[in-house]
Amino acid sequence: MTRFGDFAPLCKSVPSYPWCNLFYHQLQSQSNSTLVGVSADPASAPVGVNPECGIPRVGHDGSLANIANIIASGLSFLFVVLLIVLTTRRRAAVGRVEFRIFLVLYLVTLPLQLISTGSFLEQGSTALTAITAVHAGFVAATFWALLGNAIVSTQVVEDGTISSLVPFDFFAAAFLAATTYIALDTGFHFTSVFGPSNPPADLHNIPLFVLTNIWPGAAAILYLVIMVYVVLGMLNEVRPMWYYILAAVLFVLSQLDFFLLSKVICDGAARKVDGSFIATLLETAAVGLLYLAWRSITEESWEDEVYYPR
Repeated sequence: MTRFGDFAPLCKSVPSYPWCNLFYHQLQSQSNSTLVGVSADPASAPVGVNPECGIPRVGHDGSLANIANIIASGLSFLFVVLLIVLTTRRRAAVGRVEFRIFLVLYLVTLPLQLISTGSFLEQGSTALTAITAVHAGFVAATFWALLGNAIVSTQVVEDGTISSLVPFDFFAAAFLAATTYIALDTGFHFTSVFGPSNPPADLHNIPLFVLTNIWPGAAAILYLVIMVYVVLGMLNEVRPMWYYILAAVLFVLSQLDFFLLSKVICDGAARKVDGSFIATLLETAAVGLLYLAWRSITEESWEDEVYYPR
């Protein structure tokens, strides 16, 4: 029976699910007999734990690694760099510094995602496990930054000041550090607090499950609710809401693709690609729409040319 906090169903049915890398390393040292089928040989094993479909490691069975998602991550990286440059140029925009931090955090997740789901590092390796743990930390921090931007938009504190940036950065660092530590302890089991699960095959870890699966969705929902209040309630604007609504739709579609369609694509493509590249492109498009939404509700510059750069 599946319990809340079990990763086993996801690691079996969702190709390129990165957090499974942590449990693969855990099982290697705690219950190696659990790794069967395509996961039995770490040299060729795809991302996942006994996955129903997965892209073999590069160089095995004609695999080119997760080439589609590697390309999608690379293109997304360049696009987000452009967004950061454009954000920096909007000197007088409310929440400019905070929104730029969000973009930078998302930017960092892209190469980490490329490595943790790329199928070119050996499963169970120290490098892959450590990079996956850091990836988890940056994902959690990124969604805090998203929610933090919504809070800053209410002008409860003045944006770009110490009163805004200190708590903003503190919570980003806290999510990064806590999630990374939990993920590292899951993979390397420094202690017995976060594993191994009982039974080992369940891949059970409630804190990691909450931080990597529940928290991102909850933060995204809270962000949308707050921005609805800001745009409709405080600014009395309608047009910017369409950007936020479309961004939300793209984010939901990215998750549906990743969790529901990715295996279908993997099977149909004979394990050459899966749906992760579509999810990456949709998520990045959603971030682009968030930039357009933020741009539409903020001023680009002061009326005069005297300003103080942040």
